[in-house]
Amino acid sequence: MTPKTATPKTAVVTGAARGIGLATAGLLAGMGWRVAMVDRDADVLELAAQGVPDAVPIVCDVSDEDSVASMAYRVTRDFGGLDALVNNAGVADFAPIAETTFARWRQVMATNLDGVFLVSQALTPELAIRRGAIVNIASISGLRASTLRVAYGTSKAAVVQLTLQQAVELGELGIRANCVAPGPVRTKLAMAVHSPEIIAAYHDAIPLNRYGSEQEIAEAICFLCSDKAGYITGQVLAADGGFQATGIGLPALRG
Repeated sequence: MTPKTATPKTAVVTGAARGIGLATAGLLAGMGWRVAMVDRDADVLELAAQGVPDAVPIVCDVSDEDSVASMAYRVTRDFGGLDALVNNAGVADFAPIAETTFARWRQVMATNLDGVFLVSQALTPELAIRRGAIVNIASISGLRASTLRVAYGTSKAAVVQLTLQQAVELGELGIRANCVAPGPVRTKLAMAVHSPEIIAAYHDAIPLNRYGSEQEIAEAICFLCSDKAGYITGQVLAADGGFQATGIGLPALRG
């Protein structure tokens, strides 16, 4: 008699073509999960998915309701139940309040906040089948204010509150909802735009004296997706090297 093959766990990761999303998709796949990699950048997504075993690339703009509905249909058709959803897709726009036009504000909110709402809502029935988990990716900018982040920081603060709302309401379906708030992460983009002075200032303000890595953030995300976090919901995990703990930060007092 042939033994039954265990059904692999399944996950959807948005913003999966690069950065934290790609690292998370790769880590989940390495754990034996089947992953739908969702991103609006079709060419980059196709290339990225080639490096993730058994990945299912799905082109989708999470800020567009029709695009999300199409993505959810494919997930429902191909997966038949979902163990985890990682809402990672996001955009950044850094500018003073006076220079943040309403169009720029809406662009940030549409992806960072509306996208989390739309994707979560569309995939809740699939998550309910397996009593799955939602992990929303916010930012340390959603927990502590900083200059030039009026749209970005506000959108991420709203993601934190949305996570709490999801945890309270979707818990009745057995769905857990948690949030990871990354601190400064050593991405190619960050290293390209952060001057030596900015890097030094961050290192001085972070108790661990360094940026985090995409892999380290992915490890935190995958933990919250896993059965090891089975009794954890409604929580915000700041994966930030202690950056939030420093408060406003007075480097001169730390010497």
